[in-house]
Amino acid sequence: MYSALIKIPLLNEEYWWGGAVADGIRMPFGHMDYERDLYGDAGYNQANSLLVSSKGRSVWSEEPFRFALEGNELIIEGIEGTIKVEEGGKHLRDAFQHASRSYFPPSGTYPDLLFFQVPQYNTWMEMSYHPTQDKVLAYAEAIVANGFPPGIMMIDDNWHEDYGTLAFHPGRFPDPKAMVDRLQSLGFRVMLWVCPFISPDGEVFRYLRKQRYLLREADGSPVIRQWWNGYSAILDGTNEDAMRWFKQHLDQLTEAYGIDGFKLDAGDPQYYKKTDVGSRPASPNEQCELWARLGLHYSFNEYRACWKLAGQPLVQRLSDKNHSWDKGGLASLIPNGLAQGLSGYAFNCPDMVGGGQYEDLIRPDSKVDGELFVRYAQCSALFPMMQFSTAPWRVLDETHLKYCIEAAELHSRMGTEIEELVRHAAVTGEPIMRHMAYVFPEGGFEQVSDQFLLGDHILVAPVLEKGAVSRSILFPEGTWLGDDGSEVIGPCEARVEAPLSRLPWYRRQ
Repeated sequence: MYSALIKIPLLNEEYWWGGAVADGIRMPFGHMDYERDLYGDAGYNQANSLLVSSKGRSVWSEEPFRFALEGNELIIEGIEGTIKVEEGGKHLRDAFQHASRSYFPPSGTYPDLLFFQVPQYNTWMEMSYHPTQDKVLAYAEAIVANGFPPGIMMIDDNWHEDYGTLAFHPGRFPDPKAMVDRLQSLGFRVMLWVCPFISPDGEVFRYLRKQRYLLREADGSPVIRQWWNGYSAILDGTNEDAMRWFKQHLDQLTEAYGIDGFKLDAGDPQYYKKTDVGSRPASPNEQCELWARLGLHYSFNEYRACWKLAGQPLVQRLSDKNHSWDKGGLASLIPNGLAQGLSGYAFNCPDMVGGGQYEDLIRPDSKVDGELFVRYAQCSALFPMMQFSTAPWRVLDETHLKYCIEAAELHSRMGTEIEELVRHAAVTGEPIMRHMAYVFPEGGFEQVSDQFLLGDHILVAPVLEKGAVSRSILFPEGTWLGDDGSEVIGPCEARVEAPLSRLPWYRRQ
């Protein structure tokens, strides 16, 4: 498939970021062998055909490519004539800004600012596949009653009838308008989960098949593909009439019930094949991109899977994480969040506080680690956004619950500053959550992945180890005033006290 091979000798102490966000836990690339083929595989999270270097270099292609770090070389395999290897300056920030301006210029717009002011609340961990009107309202009432700020309520999978039947299930949601009105009166905005899959054999399926709105096999029969919820047909993203039909149904939900927007899930390149037949040829990656473009119609949107569309006003959440301390859980949030920003996805959100892998918390032997839950909330608090799902008041004692409320309140207090960074990102494309090496290129911070900067002047260093009551922080040059009133003069490395009640963060004076 690939017709071009480019070998790029690595410079001394050169490091690279990019490709698939899910590989953020292995970034920066350069100190060990690594490979990733982006065709048909985005790692079940965002991806972009971009690599950026700590030495100011970048690699870009409009098409997916394979890349590998082998020995002292970066090897790129792609389609002839599509790969651009360029030098945008001397540092990581130079490389990113050059690529952003040249290949995915920012749109000048952003998602609704409420995303950055207050937490999101998703029904998934509390209700999984069994949301009901009564449960959603009880969840919202409990949020407010327990001292959390109302925010964005996402009603997740199975609020509907069959997949593709974009109507509330009348048994589980007998009066959706009354539910939405009540949620909004409590201070919430309301989003619904949707996907591009269509349950086979139903009335909607028969209609879409007749209209040729579904992807087909070579023999003309509808594609029926396995995904995490079973076997379904798939909407053809290349068919403009099919996408218009889907959007009309979404718009009907906004008009009839006051729904504010949508969590547009799935659409991963892994669920498409190059042999799929649509209204025109398209790669699995392009089908993912076309699904993501649907979200541009709504200021309240959320994606977990996305191909390209960096610089656009789309909310990009990290993929579901485990209820664990390791790189399958809490330890992945910062490196993967940094990878989102360096891939051009500035409007990024961590996974649900405590982890969004619901199997971790529904097994009979499941136990919630209260300390882990609090550290998840603290780690999320100064991301551009934060999202709860598992109800903290249900699984935590009074002390741990108090610390989670404090994390949510911190996020809300910082909302005005985060909004300024959002507006800046909309114009410049720059990450809101920034790598240390992005802001301080001469500091030797390339391999630091357990602390980050919010903008250029707020240093955030969450505790990520079980039982830890202190942590070491690398401070860049300058005077840093801590959340606890302490002052640190950098550059230096300092061990700071961080009991469970504290998220260490510092403002550069």
